[in-house]
Amino acid sequence: MGKRAWLLIGVLALVFIPALRALAGVWSSLDYYSHGFLVPIVALSIGWQRAGKLGAPAAHGAGLAIIGAGLVVYAIGLGMGSPTGMGLAAVVAITGAVWHFWGRRGVRRLVFPLGLLLFVVPIPPVILTPIVLALQSFVSRLAVDLLQVAGYTVLREGNVVQLAAGPLFVAEACSGITSIVTLLPLGAVLAYFTERRTAARVALVLAVVPIAMLGNLIRVLVTVAAADAVGIQQATSSWLHESAGFLTFTLECVLLIALGSVVGAALTRGGSGGARPA
Repeated sequence: MGKRAWLLIGVLALVFIPALRALAGVWSSLDYYSHGFLVPIVALSIGWQRAGKLGAPAAHGAGLAIIGAGLVVYAIGLGMGSPTGMGLAAVVAITGAVWHFWGRRGVRRLVFPLGLLLFVVPIPPVILTPIVLALQSFVSRLAVDLLQVAGYTVLREGNVVQLAAGPLFVAEACSGITSIVTLLPLGAVLAYFTERRTAARVALVLAVVPIAMLGNLIRVLVTVAAADAVGIQQATSSWLHESAGFLTFTLECVLLIALGSVVGAALTRGGSGGARPA
């Protein structure tokens, strides 16, 4: 790329430093956005590999208009102190820079790494909080129903599971929101590299939600069963409970990879079965 291209990239990088700081603050303070530090590296790596086939850059005026739109959104996000607005603005500006250098063809070719960047943009609390509360309620209700069927004497009051030993609160970490938000970019990358058919890719990404819910449901069931057996204090202070988040996420990753293999194999058999000899 020429000097003017590098100058544009440098200016945008400097302008968006406050956005990067705001986003890093969210990534470092919320467990379910800790992947924000890794996703841009993955997106850049994929984009760099694909950009090598785009050819020499050439100026496209529409790209500057998109960058301008991103800067307007950025100004609004800065004024509101919104990491979401600043993050979206950065993605728009990066997309505009790609369009400016390589046109619509470049954006189409780099659509996956550009889209991957959206996973580092925080969901506004006004949207996320009701989702977390709904997930907590769902997991609590389903866990208590299953435990009662299994013969446990448990009741539910909101997000609190009442045991004979006392109350056990189903925390936000057990709602599944951490797993969902963290697994979505992982599922997207896995689908991108392991599947060729659009249907298989979409199925794998959509499967993140039920897999995350299943993993956290198992986490709650095991915790309640342990609390009923050895007491709430011992069950919630053991090394196993402290490692529950990591163990749950590992299980969900294994399930996601296994499902990807099953979906890919099923679609391959379906495609082969539907083929007709010439």
